Amino acid sequence: MNKSLPLAIFVTLSANSAFASTEQQNNGFIEDSHLDVLLRNAYIKRDYKDEGVRDRAEWGQAVIATYSSGFTQGPVGFGVDGIAQYAVRLDGGRGRSGAGGIDFFAQDQDGKAKSDLAKFGATAKMRFSNTVLSYGTQRPALPILNSDDSRLLAETYTGFMLDSQEIEGLDVSAGYFTDEQQKSDDSHDTGLSSLAFAGAHYQFNDQFSGGFYASHVQDVLNKQYLNLNYRQPLVANQALIFDFNGYNSRLDHSYADSQNTGRSNSIWSLAASYVWDIHTFKLAYQQSSGSTGYHYGGYRNQGGTGDGGNTIWLANSYWSDFNGEDERSWQVAYSVDLAGLGVSGLSYDAAYVRGDNIKTSASSNGHEHEFFNQIQYKVQDGFAKDLKLKLRYSILRVSSDAADYNIGGNEVRVFVEYPFSLL
Repeated sequence: MNKSLPLAIFVTLSANSAFASTEQQNNGFIEDSHLDVLLRNAYIKRDYKDEGVRDRAEWGQAVIATYSSGFTQGPVGFGVDGIAQYAVRLDGGRGRSGAGGIDFFAQDQDGKAKSDLAKFGATAKMRFSNTVLSYGTQRPALPILNSDDSRLLAETYTGFMLDSQEIEGLDVSAGYFTDEQQKSDDSHDTGLSSLAFAGAHYQFNDQFSGGFYASHVQDVLNKQYLNLNYRQPLVANQALIFDFNGYNSRLDHSYADSQNTGRSNSIWSLAASYVWDIHTFKLAYQQSSGSTGYHYGGYRNQGGTGDGGNTIWLANSYWSDFNGEDERSWQVAYSVDLAGLGVSGLSYDAAYVRGDNIKTSASSNGHEHEFFNQIQYKVQDGFAKDLKLKLRYSILRVSSDAADYNIGGNEVRVFVEYPFSLL
C-alpha cells in the first residue's frame, strides 16, 4: 500500500479550510477539559441449541474513565485525550468463558479466563479551524470502521485520525491505523498490519442525508459503504423514514483462501419506518450476494478482518447479522417510547427477522429466524440521573444445513450503566 496516503488525505482535506464555516468556540486547554466516568455492569448468557456446543456466559464490572482536554488558543490549537479501562470478572469461569461473540475476558494459555483486566491509552490532537488531526488511541464510530463498545470494555485502535467539518453539513473523516487492541485483553498484538479509511457524510437538507466511505485492511480486504436516509414529515407527530445501507467488499486472495471462501460480496438493506407519536413501525429487507458472505470484525490473529466489531450498519443486524452467502432476509419491528404514557425514560423494542437462501457446503437454501426484544429504562432525575438499565432477550434458530454459517440458541443480556462527570 502507498504509505503517502495518510499525508495526501490530510493535505487534500485541509484545503477545504478555504470554505470554512464559523470556527468552533475555543475557551482554552483547561476551560474546555472534561473527565467522564462510566460504571458498567454487564452479563451475557448464550444457551446454544446445537448438540455438542457448550453454553457460554460472562459477567463483569467495568470502570471506564475518559479525559478530553480543550485546545490551546491560537490559529492552531493543541490538546490531549486519555482513556483508562478496568474490569473485574464476576463470573464466567468453569468453562463458560471464551465465546467470541461475548468477549469480556480473554483466556490465558491454560484456558482460564482473566480475573481482571486493565487498559490505558492516550491521544495527542491538533485543531486548525474546524479540522482536527489526532494520533494515539482511537475509538472510531464510523460505518466503515466502528470499534466495538457494546460489551464490557471498548475495542481501540492506534494511529492517525482526521475529522474535518469545514463546510456546513459536511463531515469528512480519514485515518490510518497500525494497531488494534481487543476488548477482552490488554495485548496489542492482534495481528493487524495496517488499516486505512476515508469518507464523508453530508446533510443535504433537513430531510435528506447521505454518506460514502471506503477502507483498506492490508492483506485482508477492500470495502466501500453507502448510506442514503430520507425523512418525510406527515401530519402532526407522524413521519415516514427510508434508510438505505450497503457494503461492497473484495477479499484478498490469501485471506479468502484461509477462510475457504470466495472473494466478493455485496450486501444492502432498505428499511421503511412509520413514526406515529410514541410508536415506530418498521419493515426492512436485506440482501447478500456474491461468492462469500459479508466479512467484518474479529481479530486478525483469530481469522477476523480486524475492521471493528460493530462495522455492520445494516437493518437486520441483531444477534444474528443475517449476512450469510446469498442470504436474503425480511424484518418487521415495533418500538414504543413510554414517556408518552407518563413513564419517562422507559422504552421497548421488538423485532422478528427471517432469513433464507443461505448457501453453505450442505445446502443452497439454509434458513434462520430471530425474535428480538429489549426493554430499557433511564433514570430522568435525582441522585441516580442517567443510570440506565437494559434487558435484552433473543431467540435464534438456524436450520441444520446452515450450521457451518451460524449457531442457534437463546441469548440474555443485562446491562446496567451509570455515567457521571468529575470535571
